[in-house]
Amino acid sequence: MKAYERRFPTCPLIPMFVDSDTVSEFKSEDGAIHVIERRCKLDIDAPRLLKKIAGVDYVYFVQKNSLNSRDRTLHIEAHNETFSNRVIIHEHCCYTVHPENEDWTCFEQSASLDIKSFFGFESTVEKIAMKHYTSNIKKGKEIIEYYLRQLEEEGITFVPRWTPPPVGPSSETCSSSKNQVTSAAVLVPDAAAVMEGLSGESLSSPGTASEPVVGTPDDKLDADYIKRYLGDLTPLQESCLIRLRQWLQETHKGKIPKDEHILRFLRARDFNIDKAREIMCQSLTWRKQHQVDYILDTWTPPQVLQDYYAGGWHHHDKDGRPLYVLRLGQMDTKGLVRALGEEALLRYVLSINEEGLRRCEENTKVFGRPISSWTCLVDLEGLNMRHLWRPGVKALLRIIEVVEANYPETLGRLLILRAPRVFPVLWTLVSPFIDDNTRRKFLIYAGNDYQGPGGLLDYIDKEIIPDFLSGECMCDVPEGGLVPKSLYRTAEELENEDLKLWTETIYQSASVFKGAPHEILIQIVDASSVITWDFDVCKGDIVFNIYHSKRSPQPPKKDSLGAHSITSPGGNNVQLIDKVWQLGRDYSMVESPLICKEGESVQGSHVTRWPGFYILQWKFHTMPACAATNLPRVDDVLASLQVSSHKCKVMYYTEVIGSEDFRGSMTSLESSHSGFSQLSAATTSSSQSHSSSMISR
Repeated sequence: MKAYERRFPTCPLIPMFVDSDTVSEFKSEDGAIHVIERRCKLDIDAPRLLKKIAGVDYVYFVQKNSLNSRDRTLHIEAHNETFSNRVIIHEHCCYTVHPENEDWTCFEQSASLDIKSFFGFESTVEKIAMKHYTSNIKKGKEIIEYYLRQLEEEGITFVPRWTPPPVGPSSETCSSSKNQVTSAAVLVPDAAAVMEGLSGESLSSPGTASEPVVGTPDDKLDADYIKRYLGDLTPLQESCLIRLRQWLQETHKGKIPKDEHILRFLRARDFNIDKAREIMCQSLTWRKQHQVDYILDTWTPPQVLQDYYAGGWHHHDKDGRPLYVLRLGQMDTKGLVRALGEEALLRYVLSINEEGLRRCEENTKVFGRPISSWTCLVDLEGLNMRHLWRPGVKALLRIIEVVEANYPETLGRLLILRAPRVFPVLWTLVSPFIDDNTRRKFLIYAGNDYQGPGGLLDYIDKEIIPDFLSGECMCDVPEGGLVPKSLYRTAEELENEDLKLWTETIYQSASVFKGAPHEILIQIVDASSVITWDFDVCKGDIVFNIYHSKRSPQPPKKDSLGAHSITSPGGNNVQLIDKVWQLGRDYSMVESPLICKEGESVQGSHVTRWPGFYILQWKFHTMPACAATNLPRVDDVLASLQVSSHKCKVMYYTEVIGSEDFRGSMTSLESSHSGFSQLSAATTSSSQSHSSSMISR
């Protein structure tokens, strides 16, 4: 036991064991019982990509050692503190005296690993955990022998056994001591075990891009990190940030924003955690549903935008903020809307905002201080009544609404130059949709007032003022101009194009009609394969089913009525189950039906028991009438009046993963937690028993 204690606070033989702190300690009055609890800091050897997604450099384990000198036993219990909501690791080690030869020491160790979710990298994390566990557990004996030799070199070859003190404590005191030890053991953690390989498993964690590791809400962020990346925070603001981030780590199934972005939502709601949490959750769902995280990598703006959208990034202002220049007065908003549609314009603005976030990060590194917002310079020269075209204003209002909801506190300053007489009309239309905090950042200059005192030179260096504003710097922003009418699209073409914009990813789009479900076929050759799914209910309510059949359904008939296959602007509709098939005879249901509401995001997996053909079905959900009366509910009546109430839309992605990817000695196939390998940070999944689905608003 003396040799074992030398492993703390750190152990050079275990490179990943960086440090440890004593959390609590208890000693009985007679010295027989010694319980010590430590918090251990570990540097896991894992791929840098995985660490980057996890958002941490170190992970923490809690370890509790209970030494009973009377019984000559040492019990070590450990569990992971970091990301315990996503990965559960428990380890128990026990040193005892051999019952037949008291000169022998027995060592037993057991551990369990339960990976709930890790952004599609569950199997990778499991392999890393297995690697660490099997390699480090072999070091246990080697490490003890190392410290035994160290003791011998210091002349310590014998440690006397514990003996009761001459005057033992009263039975009442003993009982009290025993109770204290027992209760302490319930809180237990473990450290030795931690080092012996469990540590490797703790890597499974959610992806915040923040650098420091936070264990509890009482923890504090590193002062240098705050100064470098976040700016001045009061203790209360820092506490709000930590608590909101920890809540996201524990509850959110998906990519977790960086600290800087979480802070934006807190600032937008004056650090009211409940309000900030509400708008942030809505934004995270929106980002996933519209694949915003991938927009810069997967979407190329149409040539019309590149030629006629008069806006672009242009250096930075005096505060180091990225500078975006928009020549709104030179832009043909009507022509752009008629040629591209509202969705394309919105997507382009989203890509601009995503680029702005990226530039803020870059400028933070360049200037060595936190830069979390950008400056926008809007030149209104040329603005006239043409810009007040109703559909164009409608598109502008929608863009403002989306940006306000999902990119709070990203606008540091808005400089509006050369405002014409028609500007007050436009301002009256759009200002009610702009947050009060955002409005206070507006500076409006009429005519050439921007050239005088308090003008542009107060905010932008003279060297980078654009040439079209009488500056010295050439600006690459397109000049805009009228969009040729030959590029205009019909309303039907624009609708199809708008739908296509959001389905250019690995997701597929499908329409579900009343009486016409959408079905896809998955053939399974090897039993125990894992079918995974991830879908968003974009419109309407649906019922999700999974069926199995030993024989393949006939391919959809292309009859004149199109009864089995329908193509619509909202996506395909395919029906595979023949109407003559009978449930229980020709095919069977392998999962309980899952009702999914509009706006919900569903992820899940199913471990197949038999080879054959599996059919995933999305079916129109008909709301039942109120149970207490034959009269329909008000909501049902209102829904029935809507044309869209007979049509639903889903965007889905499926993948089949071989069972060999889930086999391992630490998790069985039945308790596996599968993920979507191609979705990485965008989605997560979990499964219990043979399958499960997770729904998030």
